[in-house]
Amino acid sequence: MKPVDVIRGTGPVILAAPHAGLFLPDEVVTALNETGRALADTDWHVDRLYEGLLPDATYVRARFSRYVIDANRDPSGQSLYPGQNTTGLCPTTDFDGASIYRPRREPDDEEVERRRRAFHAPYHAALEQEIARVKSLHGGAVLYDCHSIRSRISYLFEGVLPDFNVGTNEGRTCAPEIEDIVRKTCADADGYSSVVNGRFKGGWTTRHYGRPAENVHAIQMELAQSAYMEEAPPWTYSPEKAGRLRIHLRDILTAIDDFARKGLG
Repeated sequence: MKPVDVIRGTGPVILAAPHAGLFLPDEVVTALNETGRALADTDWHVDRLYEGLLPDATYVRARFSRYVIDANRDPSGQSLYPGQNTTGLCPTTDFDGASIYRPRREPDDEEVERRRRAFHAPYHAALEQEIARVKSLHGGAVLYDCHSIRSRISYLFEGVLPDFNVGTNEGRTCAPEIEDIVRKTCADADGYSSVVNGRFKGGWTTRHYGRPAENVHAIQMELAQSAYMEEAPPWTYSPEKAGRLRIHLRDILTAIDDFARKGLG
């Protein structure tokens, strides 16, 4: 199984989706319990949501489930949010804190390393290659990391998550103009709520690749799934909700693309 799909575009924006995949190797399927096999923490339909919104963009999508290995976690296993509830490189619980493995079937260090080499490393090799290619075309690149999550998960955060959750690691991962573009476009989206660097400040992808001084900019968008789908099994995509949201996502991506074409070279 090819671990990553890449669709190359000619524009300066790269859309990455590390958590939309559903593939589980047989040995992982047999180790997971019923909770794990449900794959509840998938970024459901996020690839469909962004499809075609920016025709010249490059798309990089992990095909494997985050329960195999999380492509948006530090490969060293270091936590992105020290002191807060979160899930690790090879998650052993779901977002509600429930175990996803059968007794004594959690991956050991050797298995984690095997999965890192087979899945995590190829995904990031593809991402690095596309960043270098796009930068060679435009003098810079903007990596837009596409995510979504249930709007209510008490194990991870209090209350209800805003619709748009923008992460730039407190402004460190992209030019301030890019953060301002996304902040303003989200704030202007009638009927939607938004926050910048709230509970989600950007995962490992955003923090690792965002190097504004080298003209490589990264920003994470964590969408509340209630804005475009049903947040319970069978995780149904809502064309009506998604259609409204896609208007604003297109505005965001178009504005980033316009800025990048003018300001990265």
